[in-house]
Amino acid sequence: MIGNLKPLEIVLIIAVIVLLFGAKKLPEMARSLGKSARILKSEAKAMKKDGENEDAANAAPVADQAPQQPVAPRTIQAAPGDVTSSRPVNEPNRTTQG
Repeated sequence: MIGNLKPLEIVLIIAVIVLLFGAKKLPEMARSLGKSARILKSEAKAMKKDGENEDAANAAPVADQAPQQPVAPRTIQAAPGDVTSSRPVNEPNRTTQG
């Protein structure tokens, strides 16, 4: 429908828009429309990125189903050169296999 408009019809539509909204309001409306389009685009990108992150998180447990290796106890690392303050981490919820 829009592709069938002749140049005279397009000029007439533009003239009606200018008369309805006024020449002073049109730049503000165009800025608002551009700002809205940028916000929509950034939100769409964020939603797409979140979807990819969820897909990766859902795929990770499938890869973790391989036989697990024995887990060495974790230790809190001391400052370089200070080996006297290193100690094992007490984690009751963590189980070791093997």
